[in-house]
Amino acid sequence: MNSETATPTGEFTLRLSPTRRGARLARLFTANQLADWGVTGLAAESVELVMAELASNAARHGRVTGRDFEVRMRQGADHVRVEVSDARGEKRPSPNADPDEGGYGLLLVAALSTSWGVRDREVGKTVWADVPLTVGT
Repeated sequence: MNSETATPTGEFTLRLSPTRRGARLARLFTANQLADWGVTGLAAESVELVMAELASNAARHGRVTGRDFEVRMRQGADHVRVEVSDARGEKRPSPNADPDEGGYGLLLVAALSTSWGVRDREVGKTVWADVPLTVGT
């Protein structure tokens, strides 16, 4: 772990090694930050699951030797924006058309978020998702 930043304005940033341990830490720190923000219940579980999937993908598919991946959360009025950046811009995420072969994770991200996408960075890419703070009834 290289750095951690949590601010009263509802933003959290963390850099982690692109390993399974780094992905697990991303979820644990996410849970802790959500609790600090007062986000609980199904909304917190949804944000944690989205972070876990995106961090796992960054560690598995976005790994570049010597480069960390970065997670960021921003709390909005009605959602939490989850962002995970890695150094592999050429490896774009896409849901698997045949989930029996794997690829459930991005289907989960799509189901739990109101929108998600990918944007380029100078080095690599950022995958983001907006997770609502109110879960449909």
